[in-house]
Amino acid sequence: MRWWKRQRLSGEVWADFFKKIGPEFSKIPGSRMIVPDLSIAERIDALLDAEVAQALLSTDRIERRTADAFVQTRRAPREITMNFSGGITQRCWSVSKGDGTYRVVYLPSAGYFSLCVESDFGPLDIGVHGPALGCFGSV
Repeated sequence: MRWWKRQRLSGEVWADFFKKIGPEFSKIPGSRMIVPDLSIAERIDALLDAEVAQALLSTDRIERRTADAFVQTRRAPREITMNFSGGITQRCWSVSKGDGTYRVVYLPSAGYFSLCVESDFGPLDIGVHGPALGCFGSV
C-alpha cells in the first residue's frame, strides 16, 4: 500500500506538510487540500497559478504556448450562473475572458474546470471538463 493511502486511511494528518506546499492542490491523489483561510476566488487563483507555472516549465513547446495564450485571456475569478443540459443552472466561476464563443469556467461543486459556449441564454456547459489548460487548449 502506498504511503499516502496509508496516511489517509489511518487518519493521520501532517498539518505542517500542507503549509510547506503552499496554497496549491497537493500532488498526492485523494488529499486535494488547499490552505483553509482562502476565499473561493483565491483558491481558484491558486489552482490556476500552479497549473500555469507547471505548464510554463514544461519541455513541450505546445504546452508552454497554450499557457501563454491562457495567461492573456485569464481574468480574476468572477461568479456567474452557468446553464447545463436539461435546464439546470449552477453558480460557477468564470476564469477567462470570453472570446464571443468560448470561455473557461470553474465548477466548485465538481472541483474541476469546464469549457462553456456563449449562448443567448448565458454560458452553456458543453461537457469538456478537466484542468483549465486542457479545457482552454481544446478549442
